[in-house]
Amino acid sequence: MPKLTTHILDTARGKPAAGVDVALFRLENGERKKLCERKTNEDGRMDGALMEGAEFRPGEYELDFSVGEYFGNSNNAGGDADTFLGVVTVRFRINDANANYHIPLLVSPYGYTTYRGS
Repeated sequence: MPKLTTHILDTARGKPAAGVDVALFRLENGERKKLCERKTNEDGRMDGALMEGAEFRPGEYELDFSVGEYFGNSNNAGGDADTFLGVVTVRFRINDANANYHIPLLVSPYGYTTYRGS
């Protein structure tokens, strides 16, 4: 079954980013409709897909990753609770309702990158 998944890697520490709040939104008529909000597990992943089944359909979406709270915790910032990034928003489009979409976030306290995974 096609689905949307994500995971977060803390590239500064070389570990999965656990305990990060992630919210999924669908963009409709210029407005954001929240579909779900979850927290990453110890492996930096969600316990299950963010979207699948009848909910999984073509359209424009955004994922909000609350990394500021994660890096604001001195345990995750290597003793430096100074934060630059607050919420990283990734806007993407689902074109094929029969394909899996995986949106990884590789993040450090001062930068990030993402891509479409499989």
